Amino acid sequence: MDQKQYVLIFSTAYLPFIGGAELAIKEITDRLQDLHFILITARMRRDLPRREHMGNIEVYRVGVGIPFFDKMFSPILAVCLVFTITRRIRVRLFWSVMVSYTTITPVLLNMFGFYRNVPFLLTLQEGDSKKHIFEGRFGFIAYWWRACLKYANHVQVISTYLVKLVKEFGYEGHISLVPNGVDTEKFNPPAGGQNSKIIITVSRLVKKNGVDTLIKAFAEVCKKFPDAKLHVVGDGLLRRKLEELSGDLGIANNVKFFGALAYEKIPQYLAKADVFVRPSRSEGLGTAFLEAMAMGLPVVGTRVGGIPDFLEHERTGLFTNVDDAEDLARQITRLFTDGALYEKLSRNGREVVQKTYTWETIARTMKNIMIRL
Repeated sequence: MDQKQYVLIFSTAYLPFIGGAELAIKEITDRLQDLHFILITARMRRDLPRREHMGNIEVYRVGVGIPFFDKMFSPILAVCLVFTITRRIRVRLFWSVMVSYTTITPVLLNMFGFYRNVPFLLTLQEGDSKKHIFEGRFGFIAYWWRACLKYANHVQVISTYLVKLVKEFGYEGHISLVPNGVDTEKFNPPAGGQNSKIIITVSRLVKKNGVDTLIKAFAEVCKKFPDAKLHVVGDGLLRRKLEELSGDLGIANNVKFFGALAYEKIPQYLAKADVFVRPSRSEGLGTAFLEAMAMGLPVVGTRVGGIPDFLEHERTGLFTNVDDAEDLARQITRLFTDGALYEKLSRNGREVVQKTYTWETIARTMKNIMIRL
């Protein structure tokens, strides 16, 4: 048997699928070379190998390459794989990232009395509203949250919003607030300032991110600044409706949809923009805001979820009201017309990221949590 002790990670998705949670796993594990990691995830694409090394992680993918099937059956397949893997390695920690399909594997193992001596670390990165978490899918989401929290020895969350949510579920164990971070070497201000009136949003095109509100606000901005541009980076179920909305408002020529881009390309698109906006209806933390701030872009967001953790009105960014296109247009216009405000938000925003949200700092904190468990 391999005498090294491993952290066994459970995540429903992993690279090449990329989101805040997947990125966090990669950035943290890449910086903890003295620890050993195995990750179990749903396969979801037939061209992806069932097993490969990625960075500092040995990745196992379960399923046949069909997204719906693989996600639904991944907990059972992962349980079987855990029994196989643990014949040859020692597991020091189970680490589930978010409450979703594959990540409930440690819960199932505990329910049936297996591996109860292995500590269970639960990371919560969810950006859904309380209503969705407590009432969504006929109560099944809340059921699995309660189950995960029941067996978790330690809960790590990325925002104060999630701290409060965990406590509302009645969790009385250890909670650590450790946000997601930014690679400030990749996300850094471009040489020379921009003055092209380009607004950018990097968002999945789903209801919670409020891109429809942004497009409506942008139509108002275009009345004062006909040469302004809106760059929408990201894809999702609402893309066609959002494209139609741009046409209906007569601003189709000013709005460009780039679709989902490789993560490595995001900095170059941010570098061409002047302002970052996401009028979220709910948000776990908002890593895209932090990446824009690291690039020196002033940001406009809403007072939801974890955004107030880093956005202070008129100091590190501007707040707008949820679903208020008129107010959002007003805040964007302020950034186009008030140079002193623009420079202050740009400078302060980057300073906040450099002080609190670097992956080096976050990885050290996560290592301390893992070692203590």
